[in-house]
Amino acid sequence: MTDVEVMHGKLKGSEKDGIYVFKGIPYAFPPMGEFRWQPPQDPWPWTGILDASEFGKWAPQNKSAMDAIMGAEEGEQSEGCLTLNVWTPGMDNAKRPVMVWIHGGGFTIGSGAQGVYEGKTLARHGEVVVVTINYRLGIFGFANLKEATGGRIPATGNEGLQDQAKALEWVQDNIDLFGGDPNNVTIFGESAGGMSTGGLLALPEARGLFHKAIPQSGSCHTAANMETGALVGEAIMKATGLDAEGLSSASVEVLLRAQRHIEGGKVEGYPLSKLGSLPFRPVIDGSVLPDLPINSVRAGGAATIPIMAGSTADEWRLFGALSPAIKGLTEDTMNTRLGYLIGEAHIPGLVGAYKEGLADRGVEPTPPEVFMAIQTDRIFRIPAIRLLEGQRPYNENVFTYIFDWKSPAAKGALGATHAVELAYVFGTHTKPGAEKFYGSGPGAVTLAAATMDAWSVFARNGNPGWESYDTVTRATRMMGENCRTENAPLELERAAWDDVPDDYLGSL
Repeated sequence: MTDVEVMHGKLKGSEKDGIYVFKGIPYAFPPMGEFRWQPPQDPWPWTGILDASEFGKWAPQNKSAMDAIMGAEEGEQSEGCLTLNVWTPGMDNAKRPVMVWIHGGGFTIGSGAQGVYEGKTLARHGEVVVVTINYRLGIFGFANLKEATGGRIPATGNEGLQDQAKALEWVQDNIDLFGGDPNNVTIFGESAGGMSTGGLLALPEARGLFHKAIPQSGSCHTAANMETGALVGEAIMKATGLDAEGLSSASVEVLLRAQRHIEGGKVEGYPLSKLGSLPFRPVIDGSVLPDLPINSVRAGGAATIPIMAGSTADEWRLFGALSPAIKGLTEDTMNTRLGYLIGEAHIPGLVGAYKEGLADRGVEPTPPEVFMAIQTDRIFRIPAIRLLEGQRPYNENVFTYIFDWKSPAAKGALGATHAVELAYVFGTHTKPGAEKFYGSGPGAVTLAAATMDAWSVFARNGNPGWESYDTVTRATRMMGENCRTENAPLELERAAWDDVPDDYLGSL
C-alpha cells in the first residue's frame, strides 16, 4: 500500500525492496508573503492525492563547497520549503521507533534531501521509521529582526527551530500511519543539526514531542545572546538598505546576497568579531528560546530524555587543514587567535595540555596541529561532554562516542574529520562517489553496521550497547577501524577545559 491519508490530505508514495518512501510532505504552510518571518502555521488541507514521489524544494541558500560531500545536486529552492520525507519498512501497526533527522550546514545550507541522508538503509537495518526534514535557514530562519525593526518584523531568530518543532508535531499526529510509534521518537542531527537538537532540548514548544536525542558534533552551547542577535538584524538592514516594509517584500536573491555579505564580514560596522563566526544561529530571546540550552538542561528541563552525544576525533580539520592561514600559524599568531576564542588567561593551560597530548600520540605539536585540536574540542567534544554531565543528575541514560574513522580525502590530511560519520549513520557509504570522502572496504562495511546498530538500538530502548557516561569512568565508545569502549580517552586535554566558562564553547 503506497496510498495513505494523513491529517491534511491523501498521499501517494512508492515502494521498492520492501521500503515505503514518501517525499515532500508538507508539515506547515509555506512561510511566504505575509508569512515570511512568522512562526510556522499548520498546513492547509489539500484535495485529491498529493504525489509524494519527489523531494520538496530546498530552503533558500547560497552555494557551498560542502555540497559535494553531501552527495546530491542542489534542488530547486523556495521559501515554501517546509516539507519532510519518510522511509518505513511497513505501513502497518508495528509501532517502530521513529528517528527524525535534522540536517546540518551551519544554519545556512543543506536539505533533508541530500544523498547522504537517504533513509532506506537505516530504516531496513534498524527496523525503524526514518524522517528527514527541511527547515528555514539563514536570514529566513535564524535572523532576529524584531529589535532592529522596532517589532514591525516579529522574527526572533528562532523560526528555524520552531519549524523543527512543527515537524515533530506532524510526526506526533501522523507517524502511526507509517508504522511508527509516536511515543518513541528520537531526534538526531549533525553540526548545526546537532546544535538544533541541543536547542530543541530547551525549546518549550518542543516539550513532549520527542523522547530521545542524539546530537552529533554540536550540542547545547550554540546560541546568540539578545545583543548579538539584534546586531545581526541591524547588519541585515545595513546590507540591504531596506526598512521593515522593504525587507518584507524583498526578493530572495536580495536577501541571500545580504546574507553572503554578512557571513563574509563585509558589512561596514558589523565585522564577524561583533556578530560571531555563525551570525545566523538561534537567539536567546527570553521567550521562544528562554536561555542558553545547556543552562536549561542543567536545570532539569530535559530530565526524561536519554541522550547520546559525541563528535569525530578531528572535527576542525575540515575547516583548517587545507587553509593557508591555519597552515601558516606561528606560536604568536596562534595565541592571538586563541585569545579571542578562549580568553588569554586560558591559553597557557590549554596549549600546554594539547602539546603534551599530541606528542603522546605521536603527532608533532606544531601551532597548526595544536590550534585545530583545541578548536575540535572547543566547538564539538567539550560541549557534548558538558551536556552529558548536565543531564546525568536527572537521567543516567547518557552516552558518548568519538568517531575516529579517517577520511581518505586530501590524501588523508583531514583525518577523522567533521561529517565523516554521516554515511555510516545512514549506511550510504556505498553510494557512487561516496568513497572519496567517507572511505570504503571491509572496515567500512563493518563500521556502517556497528554505527546503524548503535543509533537504532538507542532509538529503540535508550541504550546503544555500551556503558553510560559519568565523571568517574568517562566511558566512551571509539568508533572506527576498531570499535571499542575506552575509559577517559584524551583525558589530559579534557581536564584542561575544567575552568573554561561555557561562554567560550561552541561557535562564537
